[in-house]
Amino acid sequence: MQISIQTLGTRGDVQPYLALGLGLARAGHDVVLAAPARFEAFVMGHGLAFAPLPDDLLDLMDAPEGRAAMAGRVNPLAMTRLVRRIRPMMRGLFEAQWAAAGGAEAILYHPKAVASTAIAERLRIPALLGFPLPGMTPTRAFPSPMLPFADLGPLNALSHRLFLRYGDRLFAKPLARFREEVLGLSGPAGPGAVPVARLYGVSPVVVPRPGDWDADSHLTGYWFLDEAPGWRPDPALAAFLEAGPALVYVGFGSIPSLDPAATTALVIEALARAGLRGVLATGWGGLAQADAAHVHMLDAAPHAGLFPLMAAVVHHGGAGTTAAGLRAGRPSLILPFFGDQPFWGRQVARLGAGPAPIPQAGLTVENLARALGEVARDPGMARRAGAIGVRVRAEDGVGRAVALIERYAAR
Repeated sequence: MQISIQTLGTRGDVQPYLALGLGLARAGHDVVLAAPARFEAFVMGHGLAFAPLPDDLLDLMDAPEGRAAMAGRVNPLAMTRLVRRIRPMMRGLFEAQWAAAGGAEAILYHPKAVASTAIAERLRIPALLGFPLPGMTPTRAFPSPMLPFADLGPLNALSHRLFLRYGDRLFAKPLARFREEVLGLSGPAGPGAVPVARLYGVSPVVVPRPGDWDADSHLTGYWFLDEAPGWRPDPALAAFLEAGPALVYVGFGSIPSLDPAATTALVIEALARAGLRGVLATGWGGLAQADAAHVHMLDAAPHAGLFPLMAAVVHHGGAGTTAAGLRAGRPSLILPFFGDQPFWGRQVARLGAGPAPIPQAGLTVENLARALGEVARDPGMARRAGAIGVRVRAEDGVGRAVALIERYAAR
C-alpha cells in the first residue's frame, strides 16, 4: 500500500511521523513523508522518501512576531495580525500537499496539514488523523489540551468542540477555494472528508483513555524515533558528567526565547541556589551560550541517550520531550510557554513524576530553584518516574499504530 504521511511544523511535529513512516516501511508499505522542505535531509537520511512542503510558515515563526507568539507573549490583536499574514501562504501549502499525495492509497495527517481530508475526499481514499496530543476527540474527562484550563467540569466536552470549530473556521475560505479550483469539489465536504480513525501517539499510562471516546479514536503509545542508538557523550560532556553528582538537563527544544541570555542567566542562578549541576541545550534559541563552572552547554543531543544520564529533566513541555523524559524514567519539571505544554505539565504532576509546572511568564530564580531541588532530590518522585519509564518502554506505539492503519485502510 502506498501511504502519504503529511505533517507541518517544527522538528517535534516531524520526528514522530518519521518514526511511524519507518514502521510502515518495515511492514512492507511504500511511504512518502511530506514535511517542510528544511527537513529533507533529516527524513531522507533515515531512508524514507520525502515530499517538500513550503518553509514559509516556519520562516514566519523565525521572525520576531512569530518568536513572540511561540513564546506566548502576544495579545489577541497581534495574534489576529499573525493569522492574516499566514492565510495567503495556505494556497501554496495546499498545492504542495496535493502534489505530495500522488498515487497514495491512504493519507495519515497532522491536523496542521489542513488540506489532507479534502485531498483524500478527491482521491476517494481513507484519511487517518495522527497526532501526538489527545485533542481532536471531544471528551468530558478533561478540557481541550490546547486551552489553559485544568478542568472545566461540565464544560470540558464543549471546550473540545469549540476549539475544533475554531480550527475549522480559521482557514475555511482558502480551503474552500482550493477545493473548488484545484480539486474540483464544490459544496460542503462530503463523508469522504472525515477521518476514518484518529490515532494518538500517546501512552495510556500518561493519559488514560477516556471512557466516552468513540470506537475509532485510539491511544497507540508513543511514536519514538531512536536516533543514534550508539550515541556516547563527547569527551567534554563525559568529563562533566563524571565530575560530580546531581545532573539536571535544561532545554526548550524548538521554542525560542525573546531574551535567551536573560533566561540562561536565570537558569544558571537557580541551579546554583539549588546546589545542582546542569546540562543546558541551546536548541532553537531558547537558551544562549554561557560559561559557569556548574553547567555544561551543548547545542543538542539525542534525548534517548542523554536523559537516562540525568537525575531530572527540565523543559518546555513539548509532547515529544515530555515522552522522552517519561520513557527515560526521570522526573520532569515543565516550564510551559503556550499551547498544549501546560497540559503535559499537569499530566506529569498528576502522575507524581514531577512538581507542578511553572509557566514561563511567572518564572523567577526563587521558584525555579525550589522546584529544581524538588525534582532532582525527591526519592518518591524518582521512584514513580522510574516505574512509569518501565511501563512506557514496554509499549510498541509504532507497531500498534501500523496495525491500526492497515486495518482501517483495508476496511
